[in-house]
Amino acid sequence: MHLTEWITSRGGIAHRADAAEHGFSPHHVRAAIRCGAVRRVRAQWVALDSAPTDLVTAASASGRLSCVSLARRRGWWVPPDAAPAVHLQVGPNARRVRDDTVLHWGEPLVDRGSRVLTASVEDALAHMATCYSREDARAMWESAIRVESLDLEALRLVRWRDPRARALADEVDGKSDSGLETIVVVRLSGWGLPVRQQVRLAGHRVDIVIGSHLVIQIDGFAHHSSAAQRTSDVAHDAELRLRGYTVLRITYAQIVHRWEEVERIIVAAVARGLHLAPSARR
Repeated sequence: MHLTEWITSRGGIAHRADAAEHGFSPHHVRAAIRCGAVRRVRAQWVALDSAPTDLVTAASASGRLSCVSLARRRGWWVPPDAAPAVHLQVGPNARRVRDDTVLHWGEPLVDRGSRVLTASVEDALAHMATCYSREDARAMWESAIRVESLDLEALRLVRWRDPRARALADEVDGKSDSGLETIVVVRLSGWGLPVRQQVRLAGHRVDIVIGSHLVIQIDGFAHHSSAAQRTSDVAHDAELRLRGYTVLRITYAQIVHRWEEVERIIVAAVARGLHLAPSARR
């Protein structure tokens, strides 16, 4: 295998010590750099022109992708208004290489070594807790729990250094099906009403139930685009209404851009007692 093929198999960027361990001598690597087949990134990394920009930025700064940057890379939910800046976990020898980088200084919770360009999941979660609002941070934590299949008990045993991370570890429950769902639950949590998530009613799960009979269904950005799924949703909504439930469907745009509108609708429903069982509304 040629050096460029090997680097491609590593995602387009590789540590020179790893290259040596795979049979590519320092002389071989220097020759590839001289002929332009690869480029040097600081002292210890070599990359192809096709290497991901965020990883090259991390290597250039002697850091690791963390916070929202790791979330994007691993497919966690990210706040829709999150800036495109690269977030890096860095130590005392790091340097800022771009104005749009956000540096998270300090000792890592999990030291992954100098040959890795991504922070641990735990460190990324810790950085989110201090970098974002409680609402957005919890939504990202819940998404990470779902995507990474994290164990809640193990998460709570982590020695979190910041009280915001500790509070989130105690608060998350892994029930949210999406970041939008988490945001809605957080916003409703101070209302003093029972709020349940992912409740099975009439043979299907619903996103949120307020009280016993007010159902909130969240239609995300690309939610249920097929006609068959939409037909199934309508049929299930009808069945719930026949059983005495009130179903409110809210969209991505309403949650992100017009929350006051959503709040008014829910307040009106609660004022009419629609969160109660039909027998208790008189």
